[in-house]
Amino acid sequence: MKTKWAASPYLVWMVIFIVVPILLVCYYSLTVPAETGREFSLANFHRFLEPVYMKVLFRSVKLAVIATAICFVVGYPLAYILARSNFQYKNILVMLLVVPMWMNFLLRTYAWLTILERNGILNALLTWLGLPRVNILYTESAVVLGMVYNFLPFMVLPIFSVLSKIDHSIIEAAEDLGANSLTVFRRIIFPLSLPGVISGITMVFMPAVTTFVISRLLGGGQFTLIGNLIEQQFLYVGDWGFGSAISLVMMILIMLSMAVMSRFAGEERGLGLW
Repeated sequence: MKTKWAASPYLVWMVIFIVVPILLVCYYSLTVPAETGREFSLANFHRFLEPVYMKVLFRSVKLAVIATAICFVVGYPLAYILARSNFQYKNILVMLLVVPMWMNFLLRTYAWLTILERNGILNALLTWLGLPRVNILYTESAVVLGMVYNFLPFMVLPIFSVLSKIDHSIIEAAEDLGANSLTVFRRIIFPLSLPGVISGITMVFMPAVTTFVISRLLGGGQFTLIGNLIEQQFLYVGDWGFGSAISLVMMILIMLSMAVMSRFAGEERGLGLW
C-alpha cells in the first residue's frame, strides 16, 4: 500500500503530461469542425495521403535514415574505442562529447550558419588550402550535417554504455578457443552491443525525422520536412486536426520501427552467440 501511494505522484504526472495530450491528439485527428462542435471524420488522414504530403514524408524519412546511418558509422567506432581502450583521459573525452549538449540546441544549429555560409569558416579554410569552395548551405546536405552534429552523442553514449559493461572474460574465452579479432567482434562484441545500437538508432531517428529547427535554419526554407509541416499546422494555419493527424501517423510509424528493430536485435543477438 505504501508503495502505491509513493508511486501516485508519478502516475498523476504521466496522466496529465502523457496520456491526456495523446488523447487530445487522437481526438483532434479523428474529428473535423461542424456546426454543433466537432464530428467524427477520417478526412484529416485522407488529406495526408495526398501526393504532396507523401513527398514531404518520404523526404523526411530519407534524410533521417541517412543521418542515422552516418551517426552509426561514425559513432560505433568512436564508442568502441572509448569503451575498450585503457586511455588515461577516457572520461575527459566522454565529457567533451557531452559538453556541446549543454548548449542550447538553437545556438548549436545557428553556429553552423557561420561555418557553412558562402564566406564562412569552411570556405575560408578551403581557400587557404587551395581547394575549390563549396556551397552546401540551404541544401539537404546541410540539413543532414546539422542532424549528425546534434544527434551523434545520442548514438555514441548508449553504445559506449553497453560496450563498457561487456565481461572481458567472454572475449578472453573466445580468443583461447582460437577466434581472431574479427570473429570475436562479429560473434561476441557486436551481438552483445545490439541493445545499445538499437537505443542509439531510436534516439537519433526519432528527433531527426521530426526536426523542424535544423531544416528551417540550415535548409533555409527551401524544402519542407514533416516537422515543419506539423509546426505550420499548429502555429500558423491553425488546423489542429490535420496537425494532430500527422503527429499521430508519425507516432505510429516510429513505434512500428522501434518494434521491428527490437525484434531484429533479439534475433541477431540469439544467433550471434551460437
